[in-house]
Amino acid sequence: MATAMSVSAVSPAAAAVARPRTLVCVPATARAPREMAAELAAAAALGADIAELRLDRLAGFAPRRDLPVILAEPRPLPALVTYRPKWEGGEYEGDDDPRFEALMLAMELGAEYVDIELKVADKFMRLLSGKKPENCKLIVSSHNYENTPSVEELAHLVAQIQATGADIVKIATTATEIVDVARMFQILVQCQEKQVPIIGLVMNDRGFISRVLCPKYGGYLTFGSLEKGKESAAAQPTVADLINVYSIRQIGPDTKVFGIIGKPVGHSKSPILHNEAFRSVGFNAVYVPFLVDDLAKFLNTYSSPDFAGFSCTIPHKEAAVRCCDEVDPIARDIGAVNTMVRRSDGKLVGYNTDYVGAISAIEDGIRASQPTDPSTSPLAGRLFVVIGAGGAGKALAYGAKEKGARVVIANRTFARAQELANLICGPALTLADLENYHPEEGMILANTTAIGMHPNVNETPLSKQALKSYAVVFDAVYTPKETRLLREAAECGATVVSGLEMFIRQAMGQFEHFTGMPVNDNKFRAITSSLDNPNTIKPRL
Repeated sequence: MATAMSVSAVSPAAAAVARPRTLVCVPATARAPREMAAELAAAAALGADIAELRLDRLAGFAPRRDLPVILAEPRPLPALVTYRPKWEGGEYEGDDDPRFEALMLAMELGAEYVDIELKVADKFMRLLSGKKPENCKLIVSSHNYENTPSVEELAHLVAQIQATGADIVKIATTATEIVDVARMFQILVQCQEKQVPIIGLVMNDRGFISRVLCPKYGGYLTFGSLEKGKESAAAQPTVADLINVYSIRQIGPDTKVFGIIGKPVGHSKSPILHNEAFRSVGFNAVYVPFLVDDLAKFLNTYSSPDFAGFSCTIPHKEAAVRCCDEVDPIARDIGAVNTMVRRSDGKLVGYNTDYVGAISAIEDGIRASQPTDPSTSPLAGRLFVVIGAGGAGKALAYGAKEKGARVVIANRTFARAQELANLICGPALTLADLENYHPEEGMILANTTAIGMHPNVNETPLSKQALKSYAVVFDAVYTPKETRLLREAAECGATVVSGLEMFIRQAMGQFEHFTGMPVNDNKFRAITSSLDNPNTIKPRL
């Protein structure tokens, strides 16, 4: 079985001498030649460096008829021509000879790159027999759709590909867990030290970081789709996201890596927010989503000081307490960490910014809609029902109790509710019990579960009938901004507080921990205006 290689062993700076920047390549996957040619122009307009022409995607492809159309000069971008057979993950099902002839014709027509699979590379090279144009680079590729081999096996694969006479090595593997990507990073650095051009990527959601962070480790290029729905591989980001959200042009060996650890994590708006915030203060860092199954294994693998800090979300907030070397006293009392910072000595320090973000958002929501005593918290003395007993539930329960509220814990699993209720000296209920729970007027409800989160937007933790008992309803879910819970609570006349406000406030606290800089409230809130419409982020070509 392949073992994980700790990124603490990787030193990208050591391989950074005079290396070219990582190129952004957009796959053109249209079914018709003229449409594929149009995709080249669209990719150029978005700021791509190269377009990959996937000939196997073309319907009824006739090389001598169609290639001159696709490769017509002047081309808006250099062309990487790929004619992928089905046995290597493509769509071509015929014999190799017609495929080889098409690739050779592409070379004659001026294609700057041609991709051939390792399995048939020797045969293709014999056919070429020195006829390859000087301006054309040959990429020899290997795709593993099952797993990511060990570093030793990957290094042997690099040597095999080099032995074919390849100009550029390409290896694409599959992540069974996110720690697999560390092995690819190790290989990228080794190749940079030996001045071997390599495209090294790890496929699927758990390998996503390989597509964004490859410039840090010297990858030759990375792929970004023209738009969502036009990916040539699973979990491929769009070229717009690579350039505008992740600022891939600015990522280098000295770039610090931050990110959000969760499962699921693809819904998170944190990368948009934090990357834009980093840019606004000139902080050399990138913030990425980490889809993590085993938190301790992840932190042990990505232990380099370059992996400088993490946001932590469902389901890892409680495990994060155990994984940190030091934990802020408030986070320890809560029993949940949502922010981890790696100090210069390598130690991980855990904090909780959830409780301040959520409680202050609820307080301000009440003050804006109801008469309150300015000398005390509007939560003081009120019955505060928390749905959920996980990390966010603990933060809300702790914060509400600190403000003088009488806290009740409701959870689908009663034992979990009781455990948290005992810690805050309050009663526990099941969600079923909560449907008929109405001991008094003016109650506050806070949902801290993922119920109602995209894509399950029609779900709600409590019926509309039961919501009539509450004066204030808060939902930690912020995708969508208006959940079914909030919509129905508003229809019942309650003051509603969106989870987006908690998200913004806890993120401000994280930003200060990550950067050591004070947060500019107005600037940070201006950045969040892009969350509902990422296209408002200015393009960075």
